[in-house]
Amino acid sequence: MEEGVVKEILQGPLREVFDSTQLLTDVSGSGNNWAVGYVTYGSAYREQIVDKLRKAAEHCDCLQCFFLIHSMGGGTGSGLGTRVLNLLEEEFPEVCRIVTSIYPSAEDDVITSPYNSVLAMKELTEHADCVLPVENQSLVDIVNKIKHMSHGGKPGSTIKTNCTVISGQGGLTGAEKPFDAMNNIVANLLLNMTSSARFDGSLNMDLNEIAMNLVPFPRLHYLVPSLTPLYTLADVSVPTRRLDQMFSDAFSKDHQLIRADPKHSLYLACALMVRGQVQVSDLRRNIERLKPSLPFVSWNQEGWKTGLCSVPPVGHSHSLLALANNTCVKPTFMELRERFTKLYKKKAHLHHYLHVEGMEQSCFSEAISSLSSLIEEYHSLDATKGKLMPDAPRLSIAR
Repeated sequence: MEEGVVKEILQGPLREVFDSTQLLTDVSGSGNNWAVGYVTYGSAYREQIVDKLRKAAEHCDCLQCFFLIHSMGGGTGSGLGTRVLNLLEEEFPEVCRIVTSIYPSAEDDVITSPYNSVLAMKELTEHADCVLPVENQSLVDIVNKIKHMSHGGKPGSTIKTNCTVISGQGGLTGAEKPFDAMNNIVANLLLNMTSSARFDGSLNMDLNEIAMNLVPFPRLHYLVPSLTPLYTLADVSVPTRRLDQMFSDAFSKDHQLIRADPKHSLYLACALMVRGQVQVSDLRRNIERLKPSLPFVSWNQEGWKTGLCSVPPVGHSHSLLALANNTCVKPTFMELRERFTKLYKKKAHLHHYLHVEGMEQSCFSEAISSLSSLIEEYHSLDATKGKLMPDAPRLSIAR
């Protein structure tokens, strides 16, 4: 809602991408307070938001999906962001809602971020079709990895620091801003997801097929994204990985946008969205090769969804986005619950929220109860992991 932040976008190199008549601002943000974003701004701007959503939807020939891109730690992203999510469900109940949520790191500079994140998560769990959690710390690690690759003296590993698109300022003179490279990673995630809608391919995947195929239970819709190759718009020309290596990379922790360990957790389903000149046979071969090392739930052993888009990202021969519905998100949610509880048991900073008209303390107890219930659902699935494969051989011996 901060006017200055939005104006900066309109003066940057991407200003032509945005329709300035569709932007909404206020004088200031929500002061790191979910209640101000959700209750105060959400109520004050409701009509304007709905009006702008309808105008945007009217321009669509085939409205497939809404993307909500927000952060969880502050007040506006978490509060107004999830209020907009609710409005999307009210106004367009049949249209898929995919949310990219930036989760704060434990060393976050917003003291109230555990409150904001947990309050927002209740809304995400109830009103989103898919959530792609992205952790700030993972983005920092990936950007450092890219910089390491670009300065590692490998052939072709050069970073073009004067690229016009890396800085909000535009032009060749502006230095890269601290968050530009991190934001570029998330942009690449979205570009890969929408590639089938923008380009031809032998196996196109509509956006609404993601939720349909990857979300077996409505609340368990948190999908772990991983990308390969890793690059930012500052354009690291890293030598192309071999195709099979690219598939292996997509299942390594270094390429995930959230710190988690899927190979030691349980897969409910997984989507592979490939770009470039890749054959269906390449896809199938790599899935068969990787399958033994990836534990899937017993009732969905063939839980793979694949998409092939023939146009690769600029400067690359091929790329791969993996979206995994995996119980490995549980530790992230448990850590968040722990940080919330530390503040909440002392009722620290609570008065800032309760002073907002329309905000009740019951919102906090309902939010933490929703998160605990979600963790428990993942936990029950995890508990079935040891029982998957060993039973079959024993049964055949018994006969």
